[in-house]
Amino acid sequence: MMLPYTKHIVIFLLIVSITTSCRRNISPSDVSFEVKDFRSMTNWNLYNPENPSQKLIYLDYTDAINGFTIPSVRQTEDGFFYFEFLLKNISGATETFFYNLYYQNESYKFPEYTGKERKEHPYAHENFYGCRSADSLCFAETPPVPADGKFHRISFHLKIQGNPRNESRYQDNGENQRWKRNPRMGDYSFLLVVSARENIEKNIIPEYVADISRMKDSCYINPYYYFLYGEGKNINNLVSIASGNTLRVMARPGIDAGIYLNPQEFIPEKYLPGATKLCGSSEYLFKNAPFKPFVSFVDTSSRFSNIPVIADVINDKYTMRDYNWNRTFHKKEEMITVKPGNSDCPCRQIVVDTLRSSLTITNQASGYGDWHKLSTGVMTRHGLTYGKYTVKVKMSELLNKYGVWNGLTNSVWLVSQKDEPWNNCRKCQKEGYLPRYWGKDKSDRSELTSYSEIDFEILKTVSYCPLYRFPPSYYYPVPDRYNTAFWNVPMPAALQRDSANVMVCCTNWDMACPGPDRYDVGCKPVSYGNETFMAHRWDYWYRALSIRTPAPDDELFASEFYYFQIEWKPEEIIWRIGPQKNKLKVMAYMNSKITSVPGNQMILVISQEFHDTAWWHGSPFEQGFIPFPENDLTGIIYEITIE
Repeated sequence: MMLPYTKHIVIFLLIVSITTSCRRNISPSDVSFEVKDFRSMTNWNLYNPENPSQKLIYLDYTDAINGFTIPSVRQTEDGFFYFEFLLKNISGATETFFYNLYYQNESYKFPEYTGKERKEHPYAHENFYGCRSADSLCFAETPPVPADGKFHRISFHLKIQGNPRNESRYQDNGENQRWKRNPRMGDYSFLLVVSARENIEKNIIPEYVADISRMKDSCYINPYYYFLYGEGKNINNLVSIASGNTLRVMARPGIDAGIYLNPQEFIPEKYLPGATKLCGSSEYLFKNAPFKPFVSFVDTSSRFSNIPVIADVINDKYTMRDYNWNRTFHKKEEMITVKPGNSDCPCRQIVVDTLRSSLTITNQASGYGDWHKLSTGVMTRHGLTYGKYTVKVKMSELLNKYGVWNGLTNSVWLVSQKDEPWNNCRKCQKEGYLPRYWGKDKSDRSELTSYSEIDFEILKTVSYCPLYRFPPSYYYPVPDRYNTAFWNVPMPAALQRDSANVMVCCTNWDMACPGPDRYDVGCKPVSYGNETFMAHRWDYWYRALSIRTPAPDDELFASEFYYFQIEWKPEEIIWRIGPQKNKLKVMAYMNSKITSVPGNQMILVISQEFHDTAWWHGSPFEQGFIPFPENDLTGIIYEITIE
């Protein structure tokens, strides 16, 4: 038999458990209403197979050039999610009440509070949150509710869209350009707040919370913090109920949905002959295509001299002996002066295959008299902030069976969507950023920059934190035709062990902001789980932090496809690769203690580029001594997911 006091304890603990699980805050006294049965997204019934209690939706890229809305008008009847709750008026007289519904991305956020005192986290205002209506950011009023002892249904709708606080930073000439702050991917929660009239009329709920577009002391206040952990949780006659992570948003840009060419970036007479229905500058592609051609920036100083040789390095029997001969016995006046470039007709480099739902990118072959090493690739057109980017792709092989490199750099990377003030990163509080990607090492610093970049770059180079001395001691050839040993010089012994490997270079371009506590120079360890990586920065003013890990070329690029993943969070970045999406290996890790993690909007790039190897100190091959490509070098993109 249960003792009376034991029974009371059990009932009390049960009530505490229920209250805690739904994270609701009910004022201790003067309650004039009751709320129950908060139901979210009643008109959307697609569930996440990995979490059956969570609903799932994919971004709709159709006509999304001006920004994403979740849901779109093609996903629900009117482009809204529907919500409802039951409300009972116990005030003794017919009354109207006030309510608002807030949402917040939970996957890519800063915590709402910090420290034992639970003060608002200094970056909680950067979280992606919004409310019931981006057009009316204040509390809504219910219809009159009689005090009849019954629960009455209150229904309303909501959509998640860009720039939910209607910030002027993302507006131009009075136009709210919501695409400049698109919704984040990942999990979303919903916070219902219901209040008696007096809390609104007497400004007990301050305007900067009731209307999320307003500021307190020049800073936004996160409503989740205010109502769940701050002053709002102690307001009388107010109920707040948080739903938990009830919605997952993912993006899967259609690989076969088209490539848009900005006609201002190309000469019509050159690009139009190659244009197709799925690659060109039509109005349809402008509105709907998720990709555009990658156009690499080519600095005028990046010209290099190249041997006048055309060869299929990957498939021909092009040996180290051939490489050494060609770099030794070509006279300076025989070299071809070229610079890495881009095609004037990118639709001939990019082919959309709707049958296989794939996208092929091609570095076009060179010809005698038509000397070129053309880079190729695609970029997404819709910027996002944070996310787990996974690319399923078969990129060109880089090494042949003799360990000779074909000169390509295979890259999967994120780069700032626009180098404009609206896309600035968070202020660098200590000394400032070096504002430009190019420039003198000690140029003037600025507290703001809009440039950001997170890279996978895979090529034949060396680690900067090796067991052997850097740079390796190379033997330079002597042009003596009668003594093979003079010109056919071997690679250093330390490099010969890695002859079948390429280097996976993982880099965050933090623009040399020295704000992180452990900002440092040289090779420094950083741990993730049970692994330790060596992160390298050349000097105090170097704009990037890099981790380099060797991997077999055949494993990455000789198979049918491979996965590359960048997980970009507010305070850390993780790079992974692997043969299957569920079998990925961590290749590099960085966090905000050692580098400034960008928080602006970036786009995804998949590219195959001919870099000037002067950029890669210590590389065992020089681009100028690698032949021009005899045959096309192709990569095939199969799938991109952002979650």
